[in-house]
Amino acid sequence: MITGASSGMGLEYAHQLASVGWNIILVSNCEDENRRAATDIASRYGVKTHPYYIDLTDTDAAQRLYNYTRNNGLQVDILINNAGMLLFSTLERTAPERLDTIVALHCATPMKLCRLFAADMRVRRYGYVLIMSSITAWTPYPTISHYSASKAFLRTFGRALWYEMRNYGVGVTTVFPSAVDTPFYNLDDKMRRRLLRCGVMMSASSVARKALRAMFRRRRSCLPGFFTKVEAALCATMPAWVLLPILKIPAVRRILEKV
Repeated sequence: MITGASSGMGLEYAHQLASVGWNIILVSNCEDENRRAATDIASRYGVKTHPYYIDLTDTDAAQRLYNYTRNNGLQVDILINNAGMLLFSTLERTAPERLDTIVALHCATPMKLCRLFAADMRVRRYGYVLIMSSITAWTPYPTISHYSASKAFLRTFGRALWYEMRNYGVGVTTVFPSAVDTPFYNLDDKMRRRLLRCGVMMSASSVARKALRAMFRRRRSCLPGFFTKVEAALCATMPAWVLLPILKIPAVRRILEKV
């Protein structure tokens, strides 16, 4: 089961798992795109696909997904919590309902999905959980304070769940990618190619391949790419006050005021 499976990293996970024979439950709030993706993957790899349309910010979304699998006799051996959104804005300029959306999508629903599906995996003593966090989980990021805080929640949650499940045959892997070449970022082709060449941005296929390899090896975490590892090390050791002089730079202040 892959959330946010109709595009970006979710779609890449679906292709890579289907290519080695896994049947896929594609979960998305984009119904038409999700159905097209499911049809394409089924015909390309000869696996069974199950597109499921749902708004994962609904408070009962996890339970409805769980009921769907139980009612249709579908056993989930891999749960990939991938659905997410990136919103650039300072906190005081962010509508309260948008904060509700981020918390539900990044924190509440993934936690509930793990509660339901990982519990079944524990009983069977077999399964894999992959949680998509972010490099922003390692340090505060102005203009995405809500986003980075929700990803920090996933960092702590994923680590704790790994300890809880490690003796029951269930792997829990939290992934911390830096920038990934997906529709998440609205960049022109020239800028995308430049960022990919210098390693600041990674391709979705490369991130998915590294993340799935870590997951099947039951590793606790995955920081895909050399640049990501360096960035995480810097963020983890850099005191928060280092950001203060940066925020005083006129160009940065204009961005903050504009956002």
